[in-house]
Amino acid sequence: MIDLPKPWRLPLVGLALAWALLVVLYYDTGAAMVVIWNRSETFAHAWVVPPISAWLVWRLRADLAVVTPRPALRWLWLMPPLGLLWLLGDLGSANAATQFALVGMIVLAVPALLGTEVARRIAFPLGFLFFAVPFGDFLTPWLMERTADFTVIALRATGIPVFREALEFVIPSGSWSVVQACSGIRYLMASVMVGALFAYLNYRSYAKRWAFVGVAIVTPLVANWLRAYMIVMLGHLSGNKLAVGVDHIIYGWVFFGIIMLAMFWIGARWSEPDPEHEPASPQVAGAAVSAGRLTTALVVAMLLAFLPIGVRMHVTNIGAHGQPQLAAPALPGWTWNSEPISSWAPVFQNPAAVLHGHYQSGSGESVGLYVGYYRDQRYGRQLVTSVNELTTGEAWSRTAYDLTALGEQRWRRAELRGQALSAVTGGGDNAPRMRVWQVYWINGQLHTSDWQAKLSGVAQTLMGRGDDAAVVLVYADKASAGPDDARLREFLTANWATLDTALRGVRDRDAARQQ
Repeated sequence: MIDLPKPWRLPLVGLALAWALLVVLYYDTGAAMVVIWNRSETFAHAWVVPPISAWLVWRLRADLAVVTPRPALRWLWLMPPLGLLWLLGDLGSANAATQFALVGMIVLAVPALLGTEVARRIAFPLGFLFFAVPFGDFLTPWLMERTADFTVIALRATGIPVFREALEFVIPSGSWSVVQACSGIRYLMASVMVGALFAYLNYRSYAKRWAFVGVAIVTPLVANWLRAYMIVMLGHLSGNKLAVGVDHIIYGWVFFGIIMLAMFWIGARWSEPDPEHEPASPQVAGAAVSAGRLTTALVVAMLLAFLPIGVRMHVTNIGAHGQPQLAAPALPGWTWNSEPISSWAPVFQNPAAVLHGHYQSGSGESVGLYVGYYRDQRYGRQLVTSVNELTTGEAWSRTAYDLTALGEQRWRRAELRGQALSAVTGGGDNAPRMRVWQVYWINGQLHTSDWQAKLSGVAQTLMGRGDDAAVVLVYADKASAGPDDARLREFLTANWATLDTALRGVRDRDAARQQ
C-alpha cells in the first residue's frame, strides 16, 4: 500500500473525484475514443498512453514529495474555452475536437486542484496524454498521394516504365495500387509518440528534444516511401512471387522496425544524464491546503465542466426530429426510377434516410441521384467524416477530382472507374466510368468544403435551426455526361431549385410537427 504524505491525501481525493465526474459527464466522448482504439490499427498505440503517463509521473515521485499541493484557481479560466471547443466539436460531429477538449479538462484539473508547481514538474506526462486522442486520419489521402508520387518517380529513375492513373499504376510485370494501408499513417503516429517519449527520457535540452521529434516525423515518411518502392521492386524482380499478399505487410513492418531501431540507436549517442531531484522552494513547501479552498476549486471546476453539457442538451431539443421521409420530386420532362443506373453506390455511413435512383428523359438520357439525409447527428452517424467517401476503392476507384462553378455555387466533381487498372490496360480501356457531382446541403446552405460544412452545421444548430443536412450526388456515365459534363450541368441548372425545395420541405415539415 502506498503511504501518501499527509498534505497530498485530500488534494488527490479531490483530483480523483474531479476525474470521475468528468468521465461521467463526458462518457460518450471517452467511449468514442476507446471504440477507435479498438477499431483502428492506426491508433491501437493509444491503449498504452495512460499507463506510460502514469509511469512517468511515478518516476518523478521524489520531486513531487517535496511540494505541497495548493489549488490554483486561475487555471479554471481555461475551462470555458475547453468547454466551447467540446460544444462546437459535438455539434459539428468533430470527434477530435471533443476528445482534445476532454483530455484538456482532465489535464487542467491537475494545476487547478494540485497547483501550478505540481503541474510544472509533471508537464510532459500530462502532455503525453494527448497522444491518446485519435487524430491525424485527415492526413491519409495526402500521404497516399505522396507515396504514389515517390514510388512512380523512383521506378522511372530505376528505368522501369510506369503508367499511372490516380493511386494505381502499371509496370511491365503487373499492376499496383496505393491503398490506405500503404499511406504510412500508422508508422507516422507510432513514430511521433515513441519519438517524443524517447526525447523526453534521453535529452535535457529542449533543442535536442524538438530536433529528435522532428526526425521522428520525417523518418517514417521517408521510410514508408522507400518501403513502397522496395515492395514493388521485390515483386517486379521476383515475378510477383515476393512482397505480395501477407508478405506485403510483413516486409513493411520489418523494414519499419529496422528503421526505427536505427533512429533510436543513433539518437542515443547524444543522450544526456538524468537531472538531480528538484528541491522544494519556500513558495512550494509549507502547510497543507485548506479543505474549503479545495472544495471551492472542485465545485467551480465541475460547474464549468457541466456548462457545455447543459447548452448541448438545450440545443438538442430544437429543430426537426424523427425519421425523415425522402421522395423524389417531379421534374418537368423527367421520369423518376428508383433503380440506380449502375452498380456504383457511395459509402456514407448510417444516414437517417436515403434516396437513390435515376431520372430518365423522354429522349432516353439518364441522370442518377443520390441523397443521404442526416438528422440528430452523433458519433457513427454524422454527415462529414473521414469514413464517408464516394468509393472505398474495392470495386470502383476515383481517378480525377476538381471543383466547378454552377452559377454562384461551386460543386465537387469526380471521375470514377469501375474496374481495376490492370484489367483495362493492354487490351484497351473498356472499364465503366462515371462522372459525379457532389455538394453538402447544410440546412439549406450549400458547401463543398468539409470544414466549412461542419462549421455551417454548428452555426445552424446554435441558431436553433436543427442539424438537418444531406449529401447530394448527381451522376451519369462519362460518355452520356458529355464534354465538361454538359448534360449534368444542364440538369442541375434546370432542376436544382426544385431539388433544394424538396429538401427544405423535409426539414420544415418535420420541424413543424415538433412545435
